[in-house]
Amino acid sequence: MKAAIFLFFSGFVYLISFSVVAQLSPGPLAHAHTHLEGLSNCTQCHTLGAKVANEKCLACHSDLKSLIDRKSGYHSSKEISGKECITCHSDHHGLNFEMIRFNTATFDHKLTGYPLTGAHADRVCEDCHKPEFITTETIQDKQDTYLGLNATCLSCHADYHQKSLSSSCLNCHNDQAFRPAPKFNHSTAKFHLEGKHADVECVKCHKITNRDGKEYQAFTGIAYKSCVNCHTDPHRNQFGQNCSECHTVQSFLSVREISNFDHSKTGFMLEDKHRDLTCKSCHKSNITDPVKHQHCSDCHPDYHENQFARKGISIDCADCHNTSGFEYSSFTVERHNAGNYVLQGGHLATPCIACHKKKEKWSFQEIGLRCSDCHDNIHDSYIDKKYYPESNCRICHNEAEWSSVSFDHSKTRFALEGAHQSQTCRSCHFRENNDGQAQQKFTGLSPGCINCHDDIHLKQFDPNDPSVCLRCHTPFSWIIGDFNHDSTAFKLDGEHEKVSCEKCHKEISDGQKTYILYKIQEFKCENCHL
Repeated sequence: MKAAIFLFFSGFVYLISFSVVAQLSPGPLAHAHTHLEGLSNCTQCHTLGAKVANEKCLACHSDLKSLIDRKSGYHSSKEISGKECITCHSDHHGLNFEMIRFNTATFDHKLTGYPLTGAHADRVCEDCHKPEFITTETIQDKQDTYLGLNATCLSCHADYHQKSLSSSCLNCHNDQAFRPAPKFNHSTAKFHLEGKHADVECVKCHKITNRDGKEYQAFTGIAYKSCVNCHTDPHRNQFGQNCSECHTVQSFLSVREISNFDHSKTGFMLEDKHRDLTCKSCHKSNITDPVKHQHCSDCHPDYHENQFARKGISIDCADCHNTSGFEYSSFTVERHNAGNYVLQGGHLATPCIACHKKKEKWSFQEIGLRCSDCHDNIHDSYIDKKYYPESNCRICHNEAEWSSVSFDHSKTRFALEGAHQSQTCRSCHFRENNDGQAQQKFTGLSPGCINCHDDIHLKQFDPNDPSVCLRCHTPFSWIIGDFNHDSTAFKLDGEHEKVSCEKCHKEISDGQKTYILYKIQEFKCENCHL
């Protein structure tokens, strides 16, 4: 009985104790707070008779308190300042409960006091928030923390300059890209960029090398006080090392006070195009060495390749050109007419280039003796060469007016008479083909009228007889003159002699064409008379 009572009492006490603990602890603590489990540790976070106080949280999280005291970091932002810690970081939800939770994709990093701009805006949290970038020693051993980072560039980025320059990267760079350094102003350096130096790429002077196994570009310790520190002395120290005595940073080829130099003292006056040349254009070696200048060919090659050579010696360029440029020539029409080819008619208005530069090079010899030297022979293979030997166009054409043609047509089988004398060559010898192009034909033409004229009688008269038209018509007039009707099958006599032609020969139509009927098949009276 006593044993039963003891067991019952013991169980009752256990139930009472379990009930009290369950009422005091809402649930297990998160993993980070497991060392605070137990009733004796409640006051580590809770104040008896009151809620969880920020002071107790910050008593443990001293690094966070230090930031808040300095009004720095996310917890000092206007969004968080003044809130209770437990508002965002509650506990007693189990061992695996995440006390620090927020959406990293939508998190506004400006609230931390370090806005993400430029290239930083493309980074994800893990790129920067990792243990090796934490500079605060008391935080380095903590897991899954966003604290402890430094806002200086070198806390995350390697020192490319390897301590040769200031650690304040933002003096020269920005967060858009490391190269180039947009904030750097070379005028703040000991060597100011002037003239042509301002156009030189940085790497030309600041060479990229390898230092301690890493890429390195030197920006300090570069010799600059003498031009030969960077430039080769083309004068081989003949004039000393002070290049600035003669040259300027605008251009090495520009020599100080050279514009005041009177070149006529050398025996060669600089005029026109020669004034635009640099000294080196003529003075290939030392500027004081004498240069041959008696003839243009001393400097200029013979562009015309001895075409104007006389007894093996080319004439000087100055015979036709001057120093204002080779585009202009002083060769006159009078001088041209003194040669083998006299310019006349339309040739007087033709520019030199039209005849003398048919190909890439200018040509002046063996040209103009034949028309085909310049002009295409459009009649080649169309007109028998016996009519214009050696393709001599002048037999028919003249230089004053190309369209004016004088040709003795009686030399052919068809002498021109009557109205034919007023026709142009094209009227008979050029016909349009199916493509609308003019096709010329001079050979193989028949003298028959229908080769040029339409048969308006629609084969009522023998079309194979080349002289059939001439029985009624003449080349002088198409109107019929004296036609002898007695030569036909119907002889005119009596009153018929007084009747006009159209009374009997009427206009009819075959459904496609209209023509005058001359070949009447029957001559009965009733065919004409009622």
